[in-house]
Amino acid sequence: MEIIKVDDIIAKYKGGTENIIPVLQDIQERYYYLPKDALIRAADEMAVPLSRVYSIATFYNAFSLIPKGRNKIKVCLGTTCYVRGAEGLMRQLENNLHVKTGNTTEDYKFSIESVHCLGCCSIAPVVMVNRKSFGRVKEDDIKGIIAKFK
Repeated sequence: MEIIKVDDIIAKYKGGTENIIPVLQDIQERYYYLPKDALIRAADEMAVPLSRVYSIATFYNAFSLIPKGRNKIKVCLGTTCYVRGAEGLMRQLENNLHVKTGNTTEDYKFSIESVHCLGCCSIAPVVMVNRKSFGRVKEDDIKGIIAKFK
């Protein structure tokens, strides 16, 4: 079991409630999700009710209370991407990584999720890994994309 250490993150931000979001962002960047112990520690150290920290952590889609992979794969299933084969790309990702969409691989290297739009319709279908977009992706491209992040 990993020991959750967030004191250095909290110390970086002086003040109270105005810094909850940056603290949570830094915690998630370190652990790839928001561990319960980290939320408790942040609430205590920042003198903010745990319920407030939890409500912020659950309000924003950018935060996750369950462990995510180091590499977040997003497959656009917007209309243009869907029509151009995004569903097949999703199946290829699931088959190659042995995990269903919405879940994380056992080694915590990859998470797969579907999104409604990545704003890249002109290069559909689009797969995004972390902050890198791959356009006009074909099913045969999936193994190569995954290999770049292993």
